[in-house]
Amino acid sequence: MTDTAEVVVIGAGIAGVSTAYQLTQQGLTDVALIDPRPPLSLTSDKSTECYRNWWPNRPMVGLMQRSIDLLEQMTEESGNAFGLSRHGYLFVTASDERLQAMRRQAAVTSGLGAGDVREHPGALPYGEAEDGVDILDANTLQRHHPYMTDEAVGAVHVRRAGWFSAQQLGSWMLQRSRDVGANLLKNEVVGIELDGDRVRGVRLDDGSTIATSSVVMAAGPMSKAVATMAGVELPLFSELHLKVAYRDHLGVIPRDAGMIIWSDPQRITWSEEEREGLAELGRDDLLGEMPVFCHGRPEGGADSPYFVALWEYHREILEPTWPLPDDPLYPEVVMRGLTTMIPGLSPYLEGLPESSVDGGYYTKTRENRPLVGPCGPEGFHVVAGLSGFGVMASPASGDLAARHIVGADLPEYADAFRLSRYDDPDYLTSLSAEVDTGQL
Repeated sequence: MTDTAEVVVIGAGIAGVSTAYQLTQQGLTDVALIDPRPPLSLTSDKSTECYRNWWPNRPMVGLMQRSIDLLEQMTEESGNAFGLSRHGYLFVTASDERLQAMRRQAAVTSGLGAGDVREHPGALPYGEAEDGVDILDANTLQRHHPYMTDEAVGAVHVRRAGWFSAQQLGSWMLQRSRDVGANLLKNEVVGIELDGDRVRGVRLDDGSTIATSSVVMAAGPMSKAVATMAGVELPLFSELHLKVAYRDHLGVIPRDAGMIIWSDPQRITWSEEEREGLAELGRDDLLGEMPVFCHGRPEGGADSPYFVALWEYHREILEPTWPLPDDPLYPEVVMRGLTTMIPGLSPYLEGLPESSVDGGYYTKTRENRPLVGPCGPEGFHVVAGLSGFGVMASPASGDLAARHIVGADLPEYADAFRLSRYDDPDYLTSLSAEVDTGQL
């Protein structure tokens, strides 16, 4: 059996759903969204579900500013059905040298369009700003965030940042798309059919086909494999990441806290017996210096006792497989990392609170910028490589893909996310000098 569609979107994660939604916003209603799994069930809700406009390069700042604009627009339209918060990101450090580096980076990122820099103490009070960044000295940090370690010398508070429910946002976009005619099909795409150098349809696992002249590949961790069906090689790799949710029954972390990020490397304090046991388990990765950015945030409403936390100390490049590789020590290791920043959590080291772990994969390019736009045969588009920022980048990435497909005006950052950027020798040279990719 052969059906037809104006556009087929492969993958019903947050990127695919957002693309389908933005296509309907551009006036296309005959959109087929295809995934063998339930929508938004693989990796879309397996991160901290956060957003920020604070990135180290102009294309990413532009993309995220557009994404947040769209998030705020959808917040108004939906009555905040997905719980958008605006508590910001608080990058904390115990190093004077690192605080100075963060101050310099703030000036650079501000110059890229992410908002003003405000020093505290300073001319302006440390209030509820909606944009830019506040740089706090130790006294200001302790006065407003007394749960922080007194070892901290300061912090950078990014204001156009926060979090939301990816599941609820995706559900809202999906329903809005289906209301105007988009179809969700529970199938697996097993082939992309070409007519010379043009897309002409997709083959499904039940033997049927869908004739179409436009295919958007938004398959998350499977993007690299699916793109080969169209003869396209994507420069992607996947890193394992985990997330842990704790029940903070002691109420240590305030419910109005932002995303709290320890910006220094650290060493976990283990007893001699624990060190010997870890060595026997082959866990030398936990015995030396651990990486920066152990981070977490409150989860749920004002009455919720939960918070979620991540610490990307694995850095394992893997072919995506499920179930995920297990790390039974993850809840304890992350809690130990968090106590460096928030000493009030230390009682939990005597007995971990109720916790649960899930996770997924950061599928990324080497410079940690997504791939969005046409590539390969005519009519083939990708929304891929959204790494650890897929939730926050999906609104603008779907918007950009839709604009490419319908021929609408493109934003100035559009070329920065095409696959064809790798054909530019100057761009390839610039990658060797790029150190800060914005990855947490």
